[in-house]
Amino acid sequence: MSYDNACKYLAEQYPTDFVRWLLGIEVQQIEVLKTELTSTLFLANPALLPLASLTRTNSPQTLLAQVAEQVATILDREERQNIAGCVEILAGLRFDKDLVRQFLREDVMKESVIYQDIVQKEAFKLISRQLRRRFGDIDESLIEQVRNLSAEQLENLGEDLLDFSKVADLVAWVEQQKEEK
Repeated sequence: MSYDNACKYLAEQYPTDFVRWLLGIEVQQIEVLKTELTSTLFLANPALLPLASLTRTNSPQTLLAQVAEQVATILDREERQNIAGCVEILAGLRFDKDLVRQFLREDVMKESVIYQDIVQKEAFKLISRQLRRRFGDIDESLIEQVRNLSAEQLENLGEDLLDFSKVADLVAWVEQQKEEK
């Protein structure tokens, strides 16, 4: 899931044929990047920075430090956050999370759209299981409305759900969220 989101973001933001070709590589083919490609090309282009961590290296620390340095040079804050999120996701396919965290600031990643998307989807999965356990089958249109809530709203729903006694309470809560937007 997260690999796909990172690749989708990169392909949408940097729609060159080369980037699309690189992003078409299956997760299983990452060994090709690790053995055949050097990081120089990837470090020179913001669109390719996330893939740099998958290239051949004798020193993962040096490679991740170089990637982090290049990410830090991206002037546009939103772009920097999104690229950092992609870097962390893809670097996590290869390196230990502590090593990745050593070089990439977690707060930057948390603000990326990719990270937010993952958090929202995971929160929805938990809330939908809780709702089904509490109320059984729920109308799909209501579930879809819950799916469209933000991560913060889903977190609030998780707490408020403890006070619900019937599906109508959920419906009223969702309607209140729409009005507050």
